[in-house]
Amino acid sequence: MSTGVRRAAAARRGNLGDALFAGACQAAGGFVLLLLGGIIVELFIGGLPAFRAFGLPFLWSTEWDPVSEVFGAGVSIYGTVVTAVLAILLAVPLAFGIAFTLTELAPPWLRRPVGTAVELLAAVPSIIYGMWGFFLIAPLMAQYVQPTLIDSLGEVPGIGALFQGPPFGTGILTAALILAIMILPFIAATMRDVFEQVPPVFKESAYGLGCTTWEVMRGVVLPYTRISVAGGVMLGLGRALGETMAVTFVIGNANRISTTLFGPGNTIASVVALEFGESETGSLKLSALLALGFILFVLSFIVLATSRFLLRSRLKG
Repeated sequence: MSTGVRRAAAARRGNLGDALFAGACQAAGGFVLLLLGGIIVELFIGGLPAFRAFGLPFLWSTEWDPVSEVFGAGVSIYGTVVTAVLAILLAVPLAFGIAFTLTELAPPWLRRPVGTAVELLAAVPSIIYGMWGFFLIAPLMAQYVQPTLIDSLGEVPGIGALFQGPPFGTGILTAALILAIMILPFIAATMRDVFEQVPPVFKESAYGLGCTTWEVMRGVVLPYTRISVAGGVMLGLGRALGETMAVTFVIGNANRISTTLFGPGNTIASVVALEFGESETGSLKLSALLALGFILFVLSFIVLATSRFLLRSRLKG
């Protein structure tokens, strides 16, 4: 067999292998889309009886009475959104400080171990965070943090109502604090990675003009990476929206909207986790729980899709 024939045969085999590999990848991607679509359709069909029974007011109704079979998602949606937003407010400054330190301030020998330690927080199971929060953080909140906040901020006009009430330790603020610790590694890792993508010549030019490290971060790094940073924050928000066991341990699990951050509440995930096992097949309660799952799925999908869009826009730019 001549050399040209052997090369042609090898090329055909290579083309066939490429085609098979491309087909397998496309099939895997299509399977993920089908799985995602199947989940959301199944949740919608399962929750359809609740949507039909209560209509659009199901989204803001605060009543949850299994005895009378009257259900509303208002309290759960409120708790989910409030705890997630508070977690973002707590986590983002700390994540920024970590990323800023690792990329601009820390010596090279310290960056890897500290970065690895932060990323390892993402590997801790959520139930461990919940137990840690219930047995350690909640007593500390009840004994030290909440009384201090009540004494210092409880009488401040406007925001004082958020820091009033008995210091039980558990509640919305404690749940938000646990969530903040859980989403911290995701946001910090994203910020660190995008900060490192800034072309060195940009920062060197700013330093050459006499800028300080903070001025370089504020005037060069943050404007260059703002879209990716927002995407990382949205990624953390999506993680916070769907957390279940850690929140269930410390939020208090009361079906009411508290005007104070120290009050108990619940989230969509915690309600589903606590009451799904007590729901009978075909019951209106089960349908209401599936409807809550559908709402949470839609919220998380919107947040994560927005995050991916922002990150991809940065990469294309």
